[in-house]
Amino acid sequence: MKHPSIAFLLAIIIHQQCFISPIHVSAAGDDFIRVRGVHFLLNDNLYYANDFNGYWLMYVASDPSQRHKVSFAFREATSHGLTVARTWAFSDGGYRPLQFSPGSYNEHMFKAWIKEMASHVKSIDRNHLLEVGLEGFYGQEIPQRMSLNPGYNIGTDFIANNRIPGIDFTTIHSYPDQWLGSFNDQHQVAFSNNWLNTHIQVAQNILQKPIYIAEFGKSWKDLGFSTYQRDLLFNTVYSKIHFSAKRGGAAAGGLFWQLLTEGMDSFHDGYDIVLSQSPSTANVIAQQSHKLNQIWKIFCADKKCSDVEEGKGH
Repeated sequence: MKHPSIAFLLAIIIHQQCFISPIHVSAAGDDFIRVRGVHFLLNDNLYYANDFNGYWLMYVASDPSQRHKVSFAFREATSHGLTVARTWAFSDGGYRPLQFSPGSYNEHMFKAWIKEMASHVKSIDRNHLLEVGLEGFYGQEIPQRMSLNPGYNIGTDFIANNRIPGIDFTTIHSYPDQWLGSFNDQHQVAFSNNWLNTHIQVAQNILQKPIYIAEFGKSWKDLGFSTYQRDLLFNTVYSKIHFSAKRGGAAAGGLFWQLLTEGMDSFHDGYDIVLSQSPSTANVIAQQSHKLNQIWKIFCADKKCSDVEEGKGH
């Protein structure tokens, strides 16, 4: 996310007909996604998804003259095997703010807020999965891990914040071009490899919860940008997810930043991808969708999993 902010997140599953509905968690066999250990399950079957970010969905959909762009984006996404979109609304500042300056949070207030909100939401609705929306920065819970941060800390704590009861799964971001802009592409890819490895391991072994790579990308506005380097970053992220998933690990999917469709020039932030205009990156995305689907097929070889395949989860 280009500008850090507290975000209320909504994950939506895209059906082939572009019908969307919230993700839920409940008893097995009722088409609700839930968490068991480090895995997502849908009707008692492993659930994986290749996904995208679209912060603009609600904004554009509110304008009847622009609403067709949302439907077109969904059609393009499903044609490349993408099944989940992530969108949200921002809420910052005020008395005793959680974010007291751009990208800097009051750690104690932040943790208290998570505890209060998670408890409240679960008290009125135990069907929906909750996550904090963290970028993945380590904090004082295990101080030695703070050396893995990209040279600075922002007042959040990946381990402590995700240990809070009521938080169902974990998330991280991966923006080495932003965080390590003065380093070359090779160093940035090496950082991303280590960043992803350590967080997947923490989710698996310490937090014992699933993990989503909720945002990742590379800006075409970067000096010396090449599509090859963007595809390399995508393949780096996707390979970590696939390596974990095929071994029954905690990684469940990734959402690249961000999907746009044609005619949305005002939303270009450098990280945008129009699938019809980015064939090599679109191919990388489609291949990951196929690989995750193959894992599902192996798992379901001896089970009836038709509801999962048809994308009927909520």
